Amino acid sequence: MTAQERSELMDIIRLLSYEEREVTLASGRKSNFYFDGKQTTLHPRGSVLVGKAFLDAARSFGCKVDGVGGLTLGADPIATATSLISSLEGEPIPAFIIRKEPKGHGTGQWLEGRKNLAPGAKVVIVEDVVTTGGSSMKAIERAREEGLKVIGVVTLVDREEGGSECFTAASIPFKAIFTKTQVAA
Repeated sequence: MTAQERSELMDIIRLLSYEEREVTLASGRKSNFYFDGKQTTLHPRGSVLVGKAFLDAARSFGCKVDGVGGLTLGADPIATATSLISSLEGEPIPAFIIRKEPKGHGTGQWLEGRKNLAPGAKVVIVEDVVTTGGSSMKAIERAREEGLKVIGVVTLVDREEGGSECFTAASIPFKAIFTKTQVAA
């Protein structure tokens, strides 16, 4: 990802995904700003730029990445964009989706895209936003239960409210494409 592309992605985030208003977060905390990453990750140009940014971040963990994914719904467009860009660059990385509940029929599976991942596959968990790290930790736990090796977590925006510290305490490498401080500047 070039510096110009990174700047363009920040512009899209500020235009479509960032709002200063009072909200209640998934963690139950109150906040004076809201970040809706899906507005950026589902935008045509935003999706391309997100795919490039996340692919660069995933590659920076220092080993071959076998898959990218996370909890549905925030991770879905990110994992898909990252997988698509990786394929266009000639080093395809499959995407996967972790359900919030097991499939209610058929196999009852938790993870979609499982057949693209060998046992012990090295995967990166992706998120649109990290606050405390709780959602990512659920995704990590589920991925590990499925026999995958989580090598790191990447988020589009770190709200800087404890997520980074959560991952450090759990010895899980963490990268944020942007922080709240950068977006709000």
